[in-house]
Amino acid sequence: MKRAAAICLLASIALSACGGGSDGTTGNSSTGSTSASTPSSSNTGGSSTAGTSGTGTAGIDGTGTDTNTSGTGASGTDTASNGSATGTSTSTASGSGNTAGSSGGFVTFADSLPGAGSDGTDAIPTEAGLEDTSHPDQVIGNGTAASCTSDAVVSAVATGGIITFNCGPAPVTIQMTATAQIFNNAASTTVIDGGGLVTLSGMGQRRILYMNTCDANLVWTTPHCDNQEWPQVTVQNLTFVDGNATHETIPEGGAIYAEGGRMKVVNSRFFSNQCASTGPDTAGGAIYSTLQYQGEPFYVVHSTFGGLAGLSNICSNGGALGSIGVSWTLINSLLSYNQAIGNGGNPAASGTPGGGSGGAIYNDGNTMVLSIDGSQLSQNTVNAYGSGIFFVSDNLTGSIAITDSTITANTGGSWYPTYPQISNEPSTPITVTNSQIGN
Repeated sequence: MKRAAAICLLASIALSACGGGSDGTTGNSSTGSTSASTPSSSNTGGSSTAGTSGTGTAGIDGTGTDTNTSGTGASGTDTASNGSATGTSTSTASGSGNTAGSSGGFVTFADSLPGAGSDGTDAIPTEAGLEDTSHPDQVIGNGTAASCTSDAVVSAVATGGIITFNCGPAPVTIQMTATAQIFNNAASTTVIDGGGLVTLSGMGQRRILYMNTCDANLVWTTPHCDNQEWPQVTVQNLTFVDGNATHETIPEGGAIYAEGGRMKVVNSRFFSNQCASTGPDTAGGAIYSTLQYQGEPFYVVHSTFGGLAGLSNICSNGGALGSIGVSWTLINSLLSYNQAIGNGGNPAASGTPGGGSGGAIYNDGNTMVLSIDGSQLSQNTVNAYGSGIFFVSDNLTGSIAITDSTITANTGGSWYPTYPQISNEPSTPITVTNSQIGN
């Protein structure tokens, strides 16, 4: 559970001592111990409709009801009336001449699959919003679907900068015959904007997008790859389907693997992605992240993971999102029908391969903050712990804040010391404001 702490083991060797080697092995699953291995409660808990803010630190086993009096009152509710486009760029089109519509400041997706985002309307910080792509550095395609190829995507992403698509007026799915990779010595910032019309498919065979500041193959650029500001990557108005990291060197992050630098995801969708099915720390059916610069948050804004029973993102842990030492901020997003299919928890129980925690989110590490605003986590499943959320701060400095959100109908697992469907150390501060947590 403390894999990230070992990344700089070779710090005295060469400029890029933090590198995980050419095979990117810094992401291998940890077998380290965790205090979650001996959960003190197997109660699945009841319903909660916590409408006021409380710290949630008191371990009221299984009740799921926020009865704390030391909370912050009605804090956080003042943002509920803000539109979902608050703080975002006024440019939502990708410059590709597409005909996708718009809703709440975001382009809508021109297909029959679930749309992006929840019904939440919480405020979006400027840095978390859409990037302006009205003046792209690269445009993939010349106006036809046939011109939008995997090779073109791989080449554009390798170069970086602002990337948009011109694949014609109809939705297009690009079959990715190779993984697109972010090179650390290319552009300092990369924005990939699908304009609501583009789907990238891993064809059930490979991961779709790979970013790793500690991978020598992507060029080491600093002697501290484990805390490196650049590159910074934004994915927006894009759909990821059928990504598969099962056979990758790092078998995590079925659609996206993001190690180092910074990344955010805005108005995007993730369907039927998967990573390895076993392992105590293996996580992130859709996205896996670690080593975000200076512990800054990984923003997930107005995005959907799963959305229907047949579109589940699946992994050993963290059906949708998985991480070590990352602070996630989810705003107005939907995570439903995702699955953590491992078995035995972390560390793995005797005779088991380990895993099966965090149906929607697997958040492991030390000092980190999980913020969930205006979002819905529902119908996610696990075999071990945390049907909705698995959150373990090894040094007991992490915290959770849930505002204007719904965490209901997630099933399976045990160890719910404070709220149902959330597995955490009993001492973890959990602030709940205007939210429903329960069955």
